[in-house]
Amino acid sequence: MQELVDLTSKLLQNGDVNVVIGYEEGPRGVRPVVAATPDDCRRLIFDHRAVHNLATYLSPRRKHLRVRGRAAVVLKGCDAAAVATLLRERQLKRDDVVLIGVRCGGVYRTTTAEGALSADNVADRCGGCALREPTLVDHLVGDLPPEPPTAGQRAARIAALEELSPAERFDYWRRSLADCVRCNACRAVCPLCVCERCVADKTDPQWIESSPHLRGNFSWHMARALHLAGRCVDCGECQRACPAGIPLTVINGKVGQVMGARFGFRPTDDPDAPAPIGTFDPDDSQEFIR
Repeated sequence: MQELVDLTSKLLQNGDVNVVIGYEEGPRGVRPVVAATPDDCRRLIFDHRAVHNLATYLSPRRKHLRVRGRAAVVLKGCDAAAVATLLRERQLKRDDVVLIGVRCGGVYRTTTAEGALSADNVADRCGGCALREPTLVDHLVGDLPPEPPTAGQRAARIAALEELSPAERFDYWRRSLADCVRCNACRAVCPLCVCERCVADKTDPQWIESSPHLRGNFSWHMARALHLAGRCVDCGECQRACPAGIPLTVINGKVGQVMGARFGFRPTDDPDAPAPIGTFDPDDSQEFIR
């Protein structure tokens, strides 16, 4: 995308930013890249393979990038929603970053998929996306592509699980979470896991057992899902990074459904939109504590 290359080169040449965080062609598909010179910007691309949520690199945990100075970051709509959450929670200062939005027509489920987007290869989150043209940006590039197809696989899985009895549902998650090796890839790739010291790493007292056995795995994944309630932007990076293939977006997707039904909240790239966690509304039903 020449428009993106020209814009980022100009930002670096003018000294508006010190680095640009974007996408480049890698040996196994598209990968994130940090461009520090206008020549580096020639490598920047954006297409259906740009699945990574680059808002992750703005997290306060990424101190090695922050010391390099002001950054510009390339964002899809779902990525911009993550930035909005970081701003809302005072984890990021708006003046510290230049946001470059890209009009998005959807992305693949994996970085190595090929061909036209279809229900078989599109990411679950893309169908019906309301953030294809992000507004929380300083610059917006590209033409708006056609609306992506809808996969619906996750919604179907959630619906199927809800049809099961509690015992059957527990057995499904027992089998799924038994594969977790506690590598913390889901935490590392998440733009909204911002704690400098995670509760799962605390040992005095130890809140969550660190060994990869079922008891500790249940504690970890349930605690993480609750910490993302009303915060998760459904970027799907946790499941994509999971080496065990655990259906993490099913967990987060169900929590997102509950947050939408109970509080009317959907992920947004408006940092001033009140989120359910941290906002008191006297009209909340609160029937679950009566």
